[in-house]
Amino acid sequence: MSQGFERTTVPGIYRRGSSYVVKERDATGRQVTRSVRTMAEAKTVKANIRAAAARGELRPSRRITFADYAAEWIETYRGRTSRGFRESTRDGYRQTLTAHANPYFGRMLLAEIEPRDIKQFMLHLSKKQIGTLKDGSPRTMSRDGVRKVLATVKALLATAFEDGVIRVNPAANVRLPIPERDDDAAERRRALSPEQLQRVLALVRPDYRLLISFLAATGLRIGECVALRWGDVDLDAGTIRVRRTFSKGELGPPKSRFGTRTVPLPSGLANNIRKHRSQSSHTAATDPVFSSPTGGMLAPGNLLARVMKPAAREAGVPWATLHSLRHTYATNLFRAGCNVKQVQRLLGHHSAAFTLETYVHVLPEDMPDVDFLDGLVGEGV
Repeated sequence: MSQGFERTTVPGIYRRGSSYVVKERDATGRQVTRSVRTMAEAKTVKANIRAAAARGELRPSRRITFADYAAEWIETYRGRTSRGFRESTRDGYRQTLTAHANPYFGRMLLAEIEPRDIKQFMLHLSKKQIGTLKDGSPRTMSRDGVRKVLATVKALLATAFEDGVIRVNPAANVRLPIPERDDDAAERRRALSPEQLQRVLALVRPDYRLLISFLAATGLRIGECVALRWGDVDLDAGTIRVRRTFSKGELGPPKSRFGTRTVPLPSGLANNIRKHRSQSSHTAATDPVFSSPTGGMLAPGNLLARVMKPAAREAGVPWATLHSLRHTYATNLFRAGCNVKQVQRLLGHHSAAFTLETYVHVLPEDMPDVDFLDGLVGEGV
């Protein structure tokens, strides 16, 4: 037995650190090794391998390289949900495979890739230089960048497993072992203070001041904002309905069902939106709420470079982006007493846990005043 493996009471199942390793023989007599997180999973895997071996089902997988399968997969992949798969996402996956995955895994046989190879790949990415910092030092890929690359590789391997090209998905239970860099975490968490927001609004171009105010008071992503139509706005009810987004040059529905949501408008903002519509030449239900002079859709990149960034620099917050306004919105909701579930729904996050993980730093750390519980339980005996 290899060093680091500890026998358990179940033959063929070993303990290695915090995980369990199953070693069994398949129908060809070759030893099959599987790593799982719990003893219950290990017993299930062991039973499945034995049953498959008895039926003669565990044969050696097809001898196909990662690069060969990737070339086929990227052209035929249709996504893993009923919502389908955007072509812009396919283009992003293709770029990821070309730039990162194929150079690393390309010549490896798909069936021979193991969980440890996936982990080594992630560590390789975290050390890969992708640019240069202002001081001239190399900038390496952030944790979020590694996660995005891994998402492509995981989707490919999951499809290969479902298609029977490989007998086990080596990325199924792999977790990201890379700690988040302090500068990445701080940059993503930064929200504008009320004073900073006011300075930005005072310095932003007057013809875009309402749009910037709108982002800060609704928390919409910039892609959702530019895709908003007058038919999505109910000024009498004081709400907007988010049902589409603009991303990578394509207009489509939100990536998940949670992105489709109703967001309330502050009354003052609703009045300003009403005034904006009365002065606009493009007020049909299908026209963008915030449009170009010709009635077309605004470009998020131009808004960032030509509107937000100049005002942010002049206001003394050069780090602020359009997404900072979304973070400012969420932070203000928490500070006003909204609970995590409410904020999750307003932001269109897929889970309250994700919202809490992202914004836990803005929640009060002090112990709450619990005297109100006396009214519920009395003052004792």
